[in-house]
Amino acid sequence: MIPTQFGDWREEQQNAVQIFNLKVQAYLDRIYSEIVERVYINAGGYRIMLSVAYGTDQRLLRHVPEGCYTGQGFVLHHKERSQLVTPFGTIPVGRLYVSKGPRVEPITWWTTIGDKAPKQWQGMLTRLGYMVTGKIPDGLVFRVSSIDKDKARAIRMQDQFVNELMLSISPEDRKRLSGRGHLQLQKENGV
Repeated sequence: MIPTQFGDWREEQQNAVQIFNLKVQAYLDRIYSEIVERVYINAGGYRIMLSVAYGTDQRLLRHVPEGCYTGQGFVLHHKERSQLVTPFGTIPVGRLYVSKGPRVEPITWWTTIGDKAPKQWQGMLTRLGYMVTGKIPDGLVFRVSSIDKDKARAIRMQDQFVNELMLSISPEDRKRLSGRGHLQLQKENGV
């Protein structure tokens, strides 16, 4: 589903994410059935780390980046809710700014539950809605980050990366990754 090359980005052969805590890795292996971790690089040499963790049962609380990073010794300096604008509509995202020693890592992330990408506060309501119907929703955590002390540049590059990825995949795959079933290419007049 996720190409190794798209737009100005190509996969760089290395480990995308280092899990520093073996208990964290064991927990991730238990709650997710598939995890894709890659590092991409563009022609200018900018690197983006991508992690997509998919689980078949999202009735319980998911593993989210702020817990993962702080659990591995990173300092959480700031978090905010935002909207990532794409040619297909907007995706509600979280933005984190973390560091560990000299490593500064801005992060953009979102989750899906079933076919929805709820805002953080709506996640529990979405889960309850599935529980009432007896359905077991799948879902994922989609995260991109870069090691970059310039937060504005990092966000700009991460947004560009996500947009180029969304443009390169099928509408079905775009729906799965974004949780936004209505994401269809919008015309220039916004319709």
